[in-house]
Amino acid sequence: MVSSDEALEEEERLRKLIRALPDDKRFAFHKEAEKQLKDPDTYATLNYLFIAGLHHFYLGKWIRGFFNIAVFLAGAIMLFTPLTIVGILLIIIITVIEFYALFKSQTIVQVYNNCVSEKIYRQIIKK
Repeated sequence: MVSSDEALEEEERLRKLIRALPDDKRFAFHKEAEKQLKDPDTYATLNYLFIAGLHHFYLGKWIRGFFNIAVFLAGAIMLFTPLTIVGILLIIIITVIEFYALFKSQTIVQVYNNCVSEKIYRQIIKK
């Protein structure tokens, strides 16, 4: 996991590269970035309200999102079977993992946005 300081340094490095672009390419970068960059508050809200993994879909992490929902639902179903203890454990495990993601949401989304910005920058300079 990247620390918040490392993510900030990477973001600043990218900003310097983008500022150095000619006006037309900088405009193209910002136009594309506006479509693709994600909001940390939306990610955190989805995590907080729907602990089962919807915030992963927001960042395009479909497999992880489906895995979280599947484990959460399996745990919920097991609550009504003789495997109640296993169900409770599954729900607790997913909740603990997702609380960690909730508290690191700013950094998680910043790292995601840095990767997207780098990709857009590379595409723009190739043109």
